[in-house]
Amino acid sequence: MTQALAGIRILDLSRVLAGPWATQLLGDLGAEVIKIEKPGSGDDTRSWVPPFQYGTDPENREASYFLSANRNKKSVCIDMASSRGQEIIRELARTSDVVVENFKTGGLAKYGLDADSLRRSHPGLIYCSITGFGQTGPYAALPGYDLLIQAMGGLMSVTGVPDGQAGAGPMKVGVALVDILTGLYAANAIQAALLHRTRTGEGQVIDVALLDTLVAAMANQSQGFLATGESPGRMGNAHPSIVPYDVFPTADGHIVLAVGNDLQFADLCERIGLVRLPEDTRYATNAARVTNRAELTHILSERLTSASTAHWLDLLKGGKAPAGPVNRMEDVFADPHIRARNTQIALPHSKLGSVPGVAFPARLSHTPARYQAAAPVLGEHTRQTLQSVLGYSDDDLRQLEAERIIAPPPS
Repeated sequence: MTQALAGIRILDLSRVLAGPWATQLLGDLGAEVIKIEKPGSGDDTRSWVPPFQYGTDPENREASYFLSANRNKKSVCIDMASSRGQEIIRELARTSDVVVENFKTGGLAKYGLDADSLRRSHPGLIYCSITGFGQTGPYAALPGYDLLIQAMGGLMSVTGVPDGQAGAGPMKVGVALVDILTGLYAANAIQAALLHRTRTGEGQVIDVALLDTLVAAMANQSQGFLATGESPGRMGNAHPSIVPYDVFPTADGHIVLAVGNDLQFADLCERIGLVRLPEDTRYATNAARVTNRAELTHILSERLTSASTAHWLDLLKGGKAPAGPVNRMEDVFADPHIRARNTQIALPHSKLGSVPGVAFPARLSHTPARYQAAAPVLGEHTRQTLQSVLGYSDDDLRQLEAERIIAPPPS
């Protein structure tokens, strides 16, 4: 089957996570992604170690961080600081449908690789800039990393132990969630721009900011503040508007209950032996349960600590109330449902052999994601790309290598 984005070429000037996550998504859906990297070092995340992914030969290894966000791409090493390197990148841009970059605002203008410069000769180009704070506003020139944005965008103010309890204080999420969300928004915007260009022939410029993304992704917390003028606080694992929706202790661990309505609550109580609880007006409705959160949480915790996690999960299996364990990553990949969904995949790598990865999560019936290869070795596709895309000869390439404009093939 032809993939949805087959025939689309992405010139990827991004590094680290938000940009690479967006371009990996587009590559999974069939786009050709040419990743420009700095000769000698490449993407910053190639050095973000440990952990490493090793091949059969222990001398061959790659940062697992880099592998997580760069499959289905071609690595092309070009010295962007050189005028000749900039010229080559401009040539590649003229053959591309989309450019994605995450340099500081205005940082590529001095190279002639900014949106205005590239779109002057290629008005159909879609140019997506990903920054911490966007192309406008008082913070536009500032650098932005995920942790900083989690703090500034309010996420850390609602994540962690509540004030007044042991361990209270701002807490980040355990993965660079803002980068991931920004990559998803960027990929979505790029596909919308591609559809618009199909209809009109017009390219456009896309401005995606990590801070804008997080404020939008705060969802009910952002909207709740706008509705009331009151800033929400940290509630641990509890939910501000739903009870019981929390992590509860058991005799040997923890269990999650995510009860979203009154029918689910009644079913939960019947299964764990608290059949009269839903008849109590303090707990009969979700609004009442939110008001009486502390008392209900105490009742449920007291009951659930009387038996093991496995015991309660067995009783709740097949019921209306969503319940589950708190898994570690080893539990996740051993889970029979995860296995049945083929979530873990294997990808060919030119140096490491077969390496594991995580599948594209959306299953498309007619244009599914495909996995051509794991993240590339640094400079793996420099020669091939410049020859096939730009028509450079062997002599051209040898001259560019001699001048250190491009890196020689990896050994």
